[in-house]
Amino acid sequence: MRETTVLPGTPCDAPREGELPMHRLEVALPNSMPFSIGTFDAIGPLSHAPFPHRHTFHEIVYVTGGSGAHVVDFARWDLKPPHLCVISPGQVHHWDDVRELEGYVVLFTDDFLIDHPADREVLRRLSERPWLTLDDDTRDRTSSLMRELEEEYRESAEGVESVLRSLLHVLVLRAARLPETPSATMPARPGAVADEFARLLGRADLDLWSVRAYAEHIGVTPGYLTEAVKAATGRTPSQLVREARAHEAKRLLVKTDLTVRQVGNRVGFVDPAYFCRFFRRETGVSPGDFRRAGAGRPVVPARVDVHSYYGPGDSPRPAAPVHRPRRTA
Repeated sequence: MRETTVLPGTPCDAPREGELPMHRLEVALPNSMPFSIGTFDAIGPLSHAPFPHRHTFHEIVYVTGGSGAHVVDFARWDLKPPHLCVISPGQVHHWDDVRELEGYVVLFTDDFLIDHPADREVLRRLSERPWLTLDDDTRDRTSSLMRELEEEYRESAEGVESVLRSLLHVLVLRAARLPETPSATMPARPGAVADEFARLLGRADLDLWSVRAYAEHIGVTPGYLTEAVKAATGRTPSQLVREARAHEAKRLLVKTDLTVRQVGNRVGFVDPAYFCRFFRRETGVSPGDFRRAGAGRPVVPARVDVHSYYGPGDSPRPAAPVHRPRRTA
């Protein structure tokens, strides 16, 4: 998917003032598979970054040891391993005071799900309930599957992409069976338009804040988009866009030091007074009150130099610590 991956040595754009860093998956070559797996130590410091950030890709985190907390959007999850966590593109997360963190991190873009496109919706549902508790039997099976994924990725034998896609599909479906996973309440979507809208809705980095903007991006008319989404979800895209704008504003108010005016501008409001009325209507409180209620949470640093994740075989670059799997001997 365009702009979800970068090549080694690609300069990373610094986020706009007060904006959250957007991490991209780094791949060795233009046609390299957009997938990576490794332990927290092997992937590198950004696998447990202490500052709020987003991804352009999916991340599955399997924690087998350690202490501290993982903050995903507005929920704080204390580490009591074993846990499984799914983070969707566009979600905001960071790690707080983690110690002796153990486990695996799996990174991949939507493009890697080409053999199993329905997994995108399963992953979205899983990301709504970040921590999935594993019993002893599920822990053993998950650990074995993670080791198999890592070994296949590291050895890169013939047919590696096909095997990795299949193993990832098994991991996603097994996670969906866990009792704490939200059940699928939405009817099957009638077509690709509703699917694409649902996927884009979480991409705040695209600056799509109106039904017309989404329709133009997808390549359909607003009326057609409304019919497709309403048939699939029972709700209109305008309702879902309003919720997405409010949710993104909440993230920026709590996780950044942007002013209320700047937050409003980031979610498509030129008039700060109109933004405040919108926010109060959607949430029941003013932006200022919402921010004060979330006081004490980490604020994004002024500058982050490296935002990309590395794939196997990449050469190091003389920059800040990178999210890079280390090759084992």
